[in-house]
Amino acid sequence: MPEIRALFWDVGGVLLTNAWDHEERNLAIDAFHLDKDEFEKRHKESVQPFEEGRISLDEYLQRSVFYQPRTFQPEEFKQLILSLSKPKSDVLEIARRLRGKFLMGTINNESRELNQYRIKTFGLAECFSLFVSSCFVGIRKPDERIYRMALDFVQRAPEECGFIDDRPVNVEAAAKLGLCAILLRSPSQLKSDLQKFGVEI
Repeated sequence: MPEIRALFWDVGGVLLTNAWDHEERNLAIDAFHLDKDEFEKRHKESVQPFEEGRISLDEYLQRSVFYQPRTFQPEEFKQLILSLSKPKSDVLEIARRLRGKFLMGTINNESRELNQYRIKTFGLAECFSLFVSSCFVGIRKPDERIYRMALDFVQRAPEECGFIDDRPVNVEAAAKLGLCAILLRSPSQLKSDLQKFGVEI
């Protein structure tokens, strides 16, 4: 088995809580008394350009929430979104223990403003030297092009790279290209699976 030289990590659901998934959106819908069906319809129409960095958070909110007068301000809505991000401390600790031993990067789907806020707030740049984020590269997982791009950036063969994600479809796409892909279920399972690939914690 080739030696692992680079580790790529998902962010939302792995290192941190999700930034703006259905659970987070439901909290905002309840907090601001939005019409769920209408909001979700508008969200689905805008989420791809939002996560691919083609529209800003302000434009996304204009399309999905502030297309009509509201009793609250965009800044209030943004603050709620940002407040929902929390660390997944056990997995973050595993990643931090591996920095310096491997080339560490992320492959994640996230909008630009949320991605940059989370990188800064949780000190991810101290642990990861490469951020292959959908908002930076204009491609979202599970499109195989984002994994190929990550491999091009680090100039490593797929079998020299590990990939950790909490969504089967993303893990399957990475494995199809030959990466040593791990579906995260728990921190202890992650440690065990990393060790199977020769990555000692």
